Amino acid sequence: MPAPPDISRELAQLIEDEGPVSIERFMGAANSHYYATRDAIGAAGDFITAPEVSQMFGEIVGLALADVWQRAGRPANAVLVELGPGRGTLAEDMLRAMKVVGWEPELHFIETSPLLREKQADLHPTAIWHDTIQTLPTDRPLLIVANEFFDALPVHQLINTFAGWRERVVRNGMDGFEAVPGDPPKYGEVPLHLRHTDPGGIIESCPMARRLARAIARRLHSQGGVMLVIDYGHYGGAHGDTLQAVHAHAYADPFARPGTSDLTAHVDFSALAGSARAAGTHVAGPVEQGQWLVSLGLSDRAAILARNAPRRSEEIGEAYRRLTHPDEMGELFKVMAVTGKRWPEPGGF
Repeated sequence: MPAPPDISRELAQLIEDEGPVSIERFMGAANSHYYATRDAIGAAGDFITAPEVSQMFGEIVGLALADVWQRAGRPANAVLVELGPGRGTLAEDMLRAMKVVGWEPELHFIETSPLLREKQADLHPTAIWHDTIQTLPTDRPLLIVANEFFDALPVHQLINTFAGWRERVVRNGMDGFEAVPGDPPKYGEVPLHLRHTDPGGIIESCPMARRLARAIARRLHSQGGVMLVIDYGHYGGAHGDTLQAVHAHAYADPFARPGTSDLTAHVDFSALAGSARAAGTHVAGPVEQGQWLVSLGLSDRAAILARNAPRRSEEIGEAYRRLTHPDEMGELFKVMAVTGKRWPEPGGF
């Protein structure tokens, strides 16, 4: 296979030819290259997601969706959809739990990385892959999971300067890429209550996330189903610059060596909820991940696993803490549900 392109060189040339690029364009190009060229999940990668921490996470998510499916009348044609399924670990754990209640749904993945599709096919050879939600079935209920998906979508940033608000852009600096103020934003991009923010203040948004949430909500409204969004982020208010890079399980400079680090930003759950409600769907939450998992029986599941495998009890306890403790994933990570017309709300909210 030919060597992948050098995204740093491509971005530098693009900036040389066209001028500075938006944070949104920079992040989008860097992450597209990153996910297309590596398996970044796990101890040998750059980060570990909740499904890799413990099978308990996927089992609880799977049972939550199975419960909704049962209360919706057990529609035989409902399908399971995962956005950004990583290695396929979460889907494997969800399907195992769903099978216990007699549901074995058709599995659909939204995944653009050829490398990750190969990994997913090892566990799920009969899955159906899509580049976008546009090709998902249009006449069947969709039960959708987005775990640590929205945080990787590119964000747009505005920065307040002494000369007024400017779009934050990336240029070629003396020592590499650097973020600087660019042109004034389009009219109306700065909310009225934030227009007098002190110089240096940053407003961050994710237009792609809002568009996707609205498009999915429209499908749920017309077809039925539910989407669970599980990610780290905030609800309400302006939270400034949350763009970050992770490489080898440590924070890195987001503008150094693009395409070699995982670039993410905190999810604005209030924006996602607003987009979903505008499409006519019901929104529940967000609630803290730890609270949600415990309310759905994670403590009991951990006790059963520890009792059945006493030699792993310490490992299971550590996984439980990582998923639920406020200092770990329990508080920063949140869960939100979007439900279609006449579909019940999932448990835990």
